[in-house]
Amino acid sequence: MTVGVVIPARFSSTRFPGKPLTPIAGKPMIQWVWERACRARGVCQVLVATDDARIEAAVVSFGGLAQLTSPAAPSGSDRIWEVLSGQSWDGVVNVQGDEPLVDPGLIERLAQSLATGEAEVVTAAVASDNPEDFRSPHVVKVVTGDADRALYFSRQPIPHLRDGEPVRFLHHVGMYAYTRQALQSFVRWPAAPLEQKERLEQLRFLHHGVRMKVLMTDRPAHGVDVPADVARIESILRGSHE
Repeated sequence: MTVGVVIPARFSSTRFPGKPLTPIAGKPMIQWVWERACRARGVCQVLVATDDARIEAAVVSFGGLAQLTSPAAPSGSDRIWEVLSGQSWDGVVNVQGDEPLVDPGLIERLAQSLATGEAEVVTAAVASDNPEDFRSPHVVKVVTGDADRALYFSRQPIPHLRDGEPVRFLHHVGMYAYTRQALQSFVRWPAAPLEQKERLEQLRFLHHGVRMKVLMTDRPAHGVDVPADVARIESILRGSHE
């Protein structure tokens, strides 16, 4: 199975306009993501999908590959399909453009798991015992069943914990690997009712009975959501070089 990596990157953002081009330790954020994704073994190509010529120009300037996609694409998944439909790949790993510390090893594992044919979509989660994150609607939780198959994702605290039971849950890491057929079906299906209620695209797959495997990782995501997150990422980078 040939699996590529697509990094969706939008310029427009309500909370953080121009986020992919934000300098982090001397390089634009999208370059950090690109370089780390390129370290993943077993993927055939890494490509940035963007709706903005400024991001495309930045990627080309540091030697990366970029494709302009329609600004009308309703989601990052649609933008990824626009790229995948023009490639001969059998599958694709979706790496978020605001994850400058993305783990290349996790990208490899996602691609390898997809290639086994166990599931049509593969994602990841990290175990957590943080009670604030458990209650936060900004932290997506996932519950799994047999063979680590995803049963449900929610912004609400799941699973329900009985009185006195310690907090222990799976914090969803928003990276995915899709087979070509799964992603093609996704963009053709209308939004599912629970997807609209939770505002979580992955529930569209579960609504249609798509097999989704959840890989466990011990490295939590370090995404950049607001400008204040940049200093936190730079602090982590400084610590990793000390």
